[in-house]
Amino acid sequence: MTRTVRFHEVGGPEVMRLEDVEPGEPGPGEVRIRVDAIGVNRAEALFRSGRYIEPVKRFPAGLGSEAAGVIEAVGPGVTGFEEGQAVSVVPNFSYNDYGMYAERAIAPASSLVPRPDGVDAVSGAAVWMPYLTAYGAMVEVGGMRAGDVAVVNAASSSVGLAAIHTANRLGATPIAVTRTDAKRQRLIEEGAAEVIVSDEEDVAGRILALTGGRGAEYVFDAVAGPGVTELARAVAADGTLFLWGAQSGQPTPYPGFDLGMPALNLRTYTVHEITRDPRRMCRAAAFVASGLRTGAFRAVVDRLFPLEEIVQAHRHMESNTQFGKIVVTT
Repeated sequence: MTRTVRFHEVGGPEVMRLEDVEPGEPGPGEVRIRVDAIGVNRAEALFRSGRYIEPVKRFPAGLGSEAAGVIEAVGPGVTGFEEGQAVSVVPNFSYNDYGMYAERAIAPASSLVPRPDGVDAVSGAAVWMPYLTAYGAMVEVGGMRAGDVAVVNAASSSVGLAAIHTANRLGATPIAVTRTDAKRQRLIEEGAAEVIVSDEEDVAGRILALTGGRGAEYVFDAVAGPGVTELARAVAADGTLFLWGAQSGQPTPYPGFDLGMPALNLRTYTVHEITRDPRRMCRAAAFVASGLRTGAFRAVVDRLFPLEEIVQAHRHMESNTQFGKIVVTT
């Protein structure tokens, strides 16, 4: 038996329970992992509360799609991985099928990446989802180039910070947007060329001023909701507004008609566009691994929680006070 986080109804963090569950043996194409660290993602809070893009199909339900650990057992047909190997798990599966909030867990082999020497479990659980998300939108889909301007909303999140680092590595200019002034200096230290405080400033006006009226080639919005119209005002002609999150929980309008039908590209995006496509995932893994090797990329960890404090970890995430990744250790 292994300690596993499950929930029996949708709701707030308090619905999660730590239960003893038999992890089972890996089936074809699967491995069993001794989980050492788990990256906590906002998508998991949405799934737990019944507000995710995919509904909960059965109870009890599990959580978690980003982890680091060591392979304990390999199922039939798995090649390229072996028992005792240190790996990270990246999100390429449904929460209805697998969950990493546990001391031991079954995972599809397709979700694994080898953990390089020198990358500990906490870092291995914290780096992959943010950088794969940023790489996919910025490089694979967006085709970002040196000299472009990238506006990053919710910039102090793990994905926001990865986007800042990625923009810098590509030679683009990252402009960070954050709600309060409290995180301004840290965002500058992480590489933001400019920081806009949305509670105090006219966001679109500042972006247009910083770009000489041109606007930003790319805007990456993790909040969505009514604010999309204001952000769209600051997108350059033929630029793209990516919606890669919906933290506001409010309806999101299409802004094109209200703004006079500009040449605006608006699209949703999730990391699954990368992790579920083997060719894209191969390129993304090489890009992220090279960034880790050179020091351009690194885990930014806000706080560690033990597995028995998973409720507190989710409450901390929903407070929106964190800077970087929340990681749970087993």
